[in-house]
Amino acid sequence: MSKKIMILNGSPRENGNTKELIKSFTKGAQSIGNEVVCFDLQKMDIHACLGCCKGGKNLESPCVQKDDMLQIYKIYQQVDVIVIASPMYYWSVTGQLKCAFDRLFAVAEIDPNYVNPKKDCILLMPAEGTTESNFAPVKAYYEALLNHLNWKNIGIVYAGGNMNVGDILNKPEQLQQAEDLGKSIL
Repeated sequence: MSKKIMILNGSPRENGNTKELIKSFTKGAQSIGNEVVCFDLQKMDIHACLGCCKGGKNLESPCVQKDDMLQIYKIYQQVDVIVIASPMYYWSVTGQLKCAFDRLFAVAEIDPNYVNPKKDCILLMPAEGTTESNFAPVKAYYEALLNHLNWKNIGIVYAGGNMNVGDILNKPEQLQQAEDLGKSIL
């Protein structure tokens, strides 16, 4: 049975290394019949969370703010897998991704106990650094996030050595790793 997959692309670069990982992952996922939708957050009008805790009253439009998150909310509640795709910025995800992810709290507010919809999750992350210690802060954040959301990690691609646009094109093994991860989603 095919899975529905949503990618949140936090990269500000339209055709950067993150986008190349996304393309490879998508190719693999679609090759076995999965449905994939990708949101390029940099191109969207998404405002920061207001911290008002007044969301959750409407399944179609859970947040009090009415911006491009409405497109994401419609898909988010239906998908099986969330792919967090972001270059590493100061040992974390980009602000674009964090902003959109914070806004998903409005969906949790629909449940009286603030329970998030159950999802499988994947992390795709290119970065300049290549060492395990370079990725350690991201790993800790990702694991804590999934633990608190009660989501299951089904794969990570840390793609080190990629600073400039296109660097990852010279690392076919990293792109293959992303494609293989896409193919593994059954």
